[in-house]
Amino acid sequence: MSEMFLRNVPGTDDILKNITVGIAGCGGIGSNVATSLTRSGIGSLVIADMDMVEITNLNRQHYFQDDIGKIKVDALSTHLSNINPEVKIIKHFGKITAHNYLELFHDVDILVEAFDLAGEKKWLIEGWMKNKPNIPIIAGSGLSGIGSTARIKIQKSGILTICGDQESDMSQGLIASRVILVANMIAHEVISEILKDKLK
Repeated sequence: MSEMFLRNVPGTDDILKNITVGIAGCGGIGSNVATSLTRSGIGSLVIADMDMVEITNLNRQHYFQDDIGKIKVDALSTHLSNINPEVKIIKHFGKITAHNYLELFHDVDILVEAFDLAGEKKWLIEGWMKNKPNIPIIAGSGLSGIGSTARIKIQKSGILTICGDQESDMSQGLIASRVILVANMIAHEVISEILKDKLK
């Protein structure tokens, strides 16, 4: 499958194919991050989610009409394999909790936080930073509504990177263009973090 990545940035293929990225949640952020990372040449993904695909997911998540009713991690892994059959996918169907997240993502090089609820985001980010202080975590916060893209920013603090406007909440509704924009920012931050000290 090396021909697939002939248009990649020179020198990135051998690095990215040896990286494992964990994705906690396979909704609007997680499914689109996984898709971009697969297209970029990431070698392994660990994806976890407890949900089934619903019709209301299709306005912003990387699923299709015939996925409705399927387990998200199963549907997503099929789509990712159809993009790149060589990508390695470990999937976990079930709830990610404060008691199991370290086990689920124990061997990743970087973690993407892709939860919906603020409380869950908080405990995962804080717990990860405490228990995995050398493994970066990249999160999304504030991707709802139709606000200006100029409000979307990247904020870094130690191993934590947050993408989004950090203001809007889900009560404003979710539209594909803004959700996928933030998801792709997160995917690019993952790649940038991986490559930052490796390319000359």
